[in-house]
Amino acid sequence: MPNETAVYTHGHHESVLRSHSWRTAANSAAYLIGELRPGMAVLDVGCGPGTITADLAELVAPGRVTGVDTAGEILTRAAGTASGRGLENVEFAVADVHDLDFPDDSFDVVHAHQVLQHVGDPVRALREMRRVCRPGGIVAARDSDYAAMAWYPELPVLDTWLELYRRVARANGGEPDAGRRLLSWARRAGFTDVTATSASWCFATPESRDWWSGLWADRTVDSVYAELAVEGGHATSDELSAIAAAWREWGTRDDAWFMVPHGEVLCRA
Repeated sequence: MPNETAVYTHGHHESVLRSHSWRTAANSAAYLIGELRPGMAVLDVGCGPGTITADLAELVAPGRVTGVDTAGEILTRAAGTASGRGLENVEFAVADVHDLDFPDDSFDVVHAHQVLQHVGDPVRALREMRRVCRPGGIVAARDSDYAAMAWYPELPVLDTWLELYRRVARANGGEPDAGRRLLSWARRAGFTDVTATSASWCFATPESRDWWSGLWADRTVDSVYAELAVEGGHATSDELSAIAAAWREWGTRDDAWFMVPHGEVLCRA
């Protein structure tokens, strides 16, 4: 494993894939959609279960989309997502964003959603994304910013959750507050033409509150993140159970509201 690659904090527990499979180009890559044209070649870095990848493939058809991820096992699910939608212009491969196995100038668009917060060297990752992007093409990245997340009611245990998550993520070599850093990382990677924006997810309906609180409650006690928190000495199992219970309590409130902010950059190669 290259030194630049951090431990992926979330893993691929069902509670994690429940979140990843909800993502679409519309709710997670709207800032990029206006740049896409039929016939483009697109690389989707950190594609996970492939829901955004499949949307990108539909948007650029008859162009081709290549989805890559470090976890080979998740690519079987991604391929199933694409085949279930009848897409024939998408393919998947195992790859590390720090060392992409593609020639220079291979793609018109290189996209990464919620990836740079989990890598050991985001600047090197962006340089590598730029290398495989054709001159005049677009390198696009979007990442959440945990420290800027906001919610109501302000349950103290959720403050504990946030502090714990950020501590575990950094111990794994990542940067959970990546959203605010994307512009700086892009500049350090050598990009001079960068458009930086922000957007958010908001969970405030009964259905979305139940979904969001449930997946975080499950993730807190059952996922790789839970294992890393305990094994790293960051929390005990009892403490994680208390945080999960707080998530479920928050989800029952009819005035509950949660906002996840994201930083976004469109970088002209």
